[in-house]
Amino acid sequence: MNKAILIGRLTRDPEVRYSQGENAMAVARYTLAVERRFKPKKEDDGTDFISCVAFGKSAEFAEKYLRKGMKISVAGRIQTGSYVNKEGVKIYTTDVVAEEHGFCESKSSHPGGHDAASLSDGFMNVPDEIGEELPFH
Repeated sequence: MNKAILIGRLTRDPEVRYSQGENAMAVARYTLAVERRFKPKKEDDGTDFISCVAFGKSAEFAEKYLRKGMKISVAGRIQTGSYVNKEGVKIYTTDVVAEEHGFCESKSSHPGGHDAASLSDGFMNVPDEIGEELPFH
């Protein structure tokens, strides 16, 4: 089984591109700063920067609602790959393919805020326009 679950903060807004062709698909890339449960000694701050990628509706959701600094959860799978760069060197990659996104704090706890309105009891209102994008109803 290949399942990854992360909770962390976005280091930047998601970068979204669309594939070419008749059935163009959104592809969102972003990095999640995830604190380690047990922090190491002085030389390391105990944070891992995990590359994430989302496809299709999940990527469109990321483009519309995710912003730098937000604390989110990501559930997906780990995917490895490789490519040859311009200098002819083979580069190995490891990404988490995000299949689900979740908000981990209310709008008031995030300095930049986001499009989903929050309630005073700590739960968020889901905007009506999300509708079909949610994995549950």
